[in-house]
Amino acid sequence: MAARAALRRRFWATVPARLRLLRAATLLLAAAVAVLLTVAGLAANGTWDSVAGRDAPRTTSAADLNLALNDMDAQAANMLLSSGDAGKGRLRTPYEKAVGFYGDARREIGHDLRTLAVAAQGDRSDEKTVENLTDDFAEYQELIGRALENDGHAGGKASALVDYRRATDLLQSRLLPESRTLVSSNDRAFDGEYGAARSALAGRLAAVVVLGVLLLAVLGLLQWYLARRFHRILNPGVLAATVCALLAVVLGAQLLASSSANLRAARRDAFDSVVALSRARAVAYDANADESRYLLDPQRRDQYERAFLAKSQKLYGIRGATLATYDGELANTWQAYETDHHDLRFTGEFRRELDNITFPGERAAAERTVRAYVVYEHDDRKIRSLVATGQERAATEFCMGWEPGTSNAHFGAWMAALDRLTDINRAHFDSSVRDGRSTVDTLLPWAAGLLLASMALTALGLRPRLAEFR
Repeated sequence: MAARAALRRRFWATVPARLRLLRAATLLLAAAVAVLLTVAGLAANGTWDSVAGRDAPRTTSAADLNLALNDMDAQAANMLLSSGDAGKGRLRTPYEKAVGFYGDARREIGHDLRTLAVAAQGDRSDEKTVENLTDDFAEYQELIGRALENDGHAGGKASALVDYRRATDLLQSRLLPESRTLVSSNDRAFDGEYGAARSALAGRLAAVVVLGVLLLAVLGLLQWYLARRFHRILNPGVLAATVCALLAVVLGAQLLASSSANLRAARRDAFDSVVALSRARAVAYDANADESRYLLDPQRRDQYERAFLAKSQKLYGIRGATLATYDGELANTWQAYETDHHDLRFTGEFRRELDNITFPGERAAAERTVRAYVVYEHDDRKIRSLVATGQERAATEFCMGWEPGTSNAHFGAWMAALDRLTDINRAHFDSSVRDGRSTVDTLLPWAAGLLLASMALTALGLRPRLAEFR
């Protein structure tokens, strides 16, 4: 009881004691809000550094690896398909383009493997996956090299096909699953970082609001006490401090809320679509390769036909469809969508994108991509029809030609449309990152400065009153 009485006399019993206590509470709360906002701002900038410098790039590198593997195998098939017999009867333009694309894909794979090896450091599972990929890719290159070497000899097509089968089986059984594992693993890690960052921002926003309300309440109490005790309506210093504190709390809350909104836009609105479209592009290249494999290897035509349909279903899934019914069902479901954008009777990566339309021009770009895909699907049926009627040379020339109206030209148009759609989402991802950083860099100094001003103004406003008791 004696200690309690002593504390009361020291901190509350007299007017100077009460003023000093209220001043200390104001300064402590203002300092706490300033520290919290500084920590939150630095953490937000750290999140943007991670998102733009690590999380997104390693996910897209894994997706690019998956695409490049499909492309390399497709171009190997195209080289074998268009090379003729040791150069005799070669389809020159398709062969030369396939050679160029093959080299580009091989270099891209080497670059992506190096990038992913660095990104995987510290994660034993991903490190092991990258190691396996590197070893398997070396074996794959050896098999493709042998296939191309055999194909260069007269009558060597049969031996080349044996090696190519082993290579493409290795690709399908190990390389592609491993690369897809990396896409999922890195995307999952990004999603975990995103969830943790958003939770931290929400918690800090709540803390800033609570501390800010307490700070304003203490300043209000101080103003009320000064008016009551000294018979003055307002203390100019404390009033100015209150205004500064209010503005600081509003700016601090805006900083945290905007950071959370920009983070959501970057991850959910933009990057989710980037991932879906990157997967779609990889599947598209694999499906295109299945057409070349279908023409190259008559003994496996049924297998490659089923594989093509499975990939079509991954892109634009129609329950129960076969190659014979797919085009009709695609037309019906797409017409239903065009009549009502909420009528999405299909699944797959295109559905993921159309469920996540956010940005100006995105829907129109997505619809152009699907329409280009429809043209490519029709080309596939023409290829199979030509094969069925014994016109394999014509089917090969149509499949591999680059002239307007050929399958490759339509595939290129489809990929160009897909790239434009992806670029819309990439641009908004980059924009959200820039906006997030700009918000922190702009608002944090103002909020911190206003809180420091509030602290100084509180001290200055109370100085004349405390001087009266000396």
